[in-house]
Order: sequence, then structure tokens, then C-alpha cells
Amino acid sequence: MAHDAHGHDDKNNSIFKIAMNLTITCFISGAIIAGTYAITEPAAAAQRIKAKNDAMRELVKDADSFKAVEGKEGWYAGIKDGKVIAYVVPASGKGYAGTIEMLAAVTPDGKAMDFKVLKHAETPGLGDKMTEPKFRKQFSGKEANDLEVVKVPSDKNIQALTGATITSRAVTKGIKDAVEAVAEYAASQKK
Repeated sequence: MAHDAHGHDDKNNSIFKIAMNLTITCFISGAIIAGTYAITEPAAAAQRIKAKNDAMRELVKDADSFKAVEGKEGWYAGIKDGKVIAYVVPASGKGYAGTIEMLAAVTPDGKAMDFKVLKHAETPGLGDKMTEPKFRKQFSGKEANDLEVVKVPSDKNIQALTGATITSRAVTKGIKDAVEAVAEYAASQKK
């Protein structure tokens, strides 16, 4: 009889040990995951900042430095020899497959310079051609009024990408909004 009771104890004991081991393992893996997050999140944030800085450098090659524009979320001024030569601002448009997120470079007198697509889900081989220089360089030097999509080639406006008019319009509208916002801001700074 006593023997049976003893066996029963052993069983309880081993269940307790397994439970303890599981608890410890869970705690350790939780700590590892939390620790990894604590390490990777700042790295990911730093990576995002670096990606943004690289994008700004790419868009405004002549700038010596970039500084955040006070009171304007996500806006940066490209500075050369102490003067603002461009603004790099967030831009977005509603594409065929969701929002297209961009950075737009605009001159202080309200002309588009260039843009970089940060995030999109447009159709491969059609809409994603918006990232190519051939499409992008149409924007250079254009004021808000000329940022309009046309199907027939024209130097004055933006020629739509073949088979991707919605994407072309989304990008153009995003850049046009950015150009208008910068022109308005720059005019308010002159007062």
C-alpha cells in the first residue's frame, strides 16, 4: 500500500518538474525575444533613418546637409552654403493596389525636382515602372499646374505609363500636392 502511495508521489513530482522546466524555458525565451526586440528595434529605426537620408541624398545631390523643418512632420530642407536649395517632403497617392508612399524633392520656388518611391504594391511590369528614371525625369522642373497626366506624349505634362494610368495619376497627384504645399510654405517664409 505504502509502495503505491510512493509511486504516486514520484508521478506528481515529475509533473511538477516538467511544469517548472516549462516555466523557466518560457521565461528565458520571453527574455531572449524581448532582448532581441530591444536590440533590433533601435537598429531597425536607425536603418529607416539611414534609408531616408540616403533617399534624400539621392534626390538632392548638391545639398551639404539636411535639417528637419520646424512644425512640418517629415519635412527636411536641403542646405547648400547655408541656403535652402530644396525641400524633401513626404508624398503619397492612391494607386491601383493601395497607397504609394514617396519622398518628393521640390525647389523653394515650387518646382518638382525628383521623387523616390518608398512603398507600393503596384503591378509588376506596369505600375512599378513609376520608379524608373524615364518616368521620373518627366517631373523635373515642372510647376503644380503642369503636373497633369496625359495619354498623348507632351513635354508640358506627364505622360502616363502604358497600361498603368491609375498608378501614373496617383504618383502625379502625390507630387503635385507636395509641390503645392512647398510653394505655399516657401512663400510664407519670405514674408
